[in-house]
Amino acid sequence: MDVTADMVKQLREKTGLGVMDCKNALKEAQGNLEKAVEILRKKGMKTAEGKRHRLTNQGVIESYVHVGGKIGVLLEINCESDFVARNEQFQTFARDMALHICAANPKYLNRESVPQEVLDKEKEIFRALALKEGKPEKIVDKVVEGRLVKFYEEKCLMDQPYIKDQNKSLQEILEEIIGKIRENIQIRRFVRFELGEDIE
Repeated sequence: MDVTADMVKQLREKTGLGVMDCKNALKEAQGNLEKAVEILRKKGMKTAEGKRHRLTNQGVIESYVHVGGKIGVLLEINCESDFVARNEQFQTFARDMALHICAANPKYLNRESVPQEVLDKEKEIFRALALKEGKPEKIVDKVVEGRLVKFYEEKCLMDQPYIKDQNKSLQEILEEIIGKIRENIQIRRFVRFELGEDIE
């Protein structure tokens, strides 16, 4: 079927990708907008996978202080080149990530950064809860694994649903931006301060 300029425009507004990428995705999806979005998302993930091992020694330190000065975030995001570090799309992404961290309050960057003793303690609690709820012993391990996934979604930045689009995780948002910018991008570290926290 023919792909119209209006269809391309709609897809560009949804994804932020270039004209040719959108046109080709619409052709492949035979004009189906949602299918075209899915095609572009998969393409972004594939691009991200291919670039994952490339060196990222450029980037920005982004800061965000919430209105009233009660919460602040410092965030380091790395990319491959100084050119991309100065790119408006990259900088917008960095600002959005700082805002997300402020609102969602993740404790860890990703699953790998959760200390083993924390995981062991959570598993112990989830197991005790499952048994207390009367779950059969043979399915307790599955219940624990399911609750562990929820724990990651709540506590790990890369697993959290993005505050601007709850249907996507931060990892998926990162893969999309890698697909658009075509450089490896990594969220390296962050710290979130909340006034008065940890004061006894």
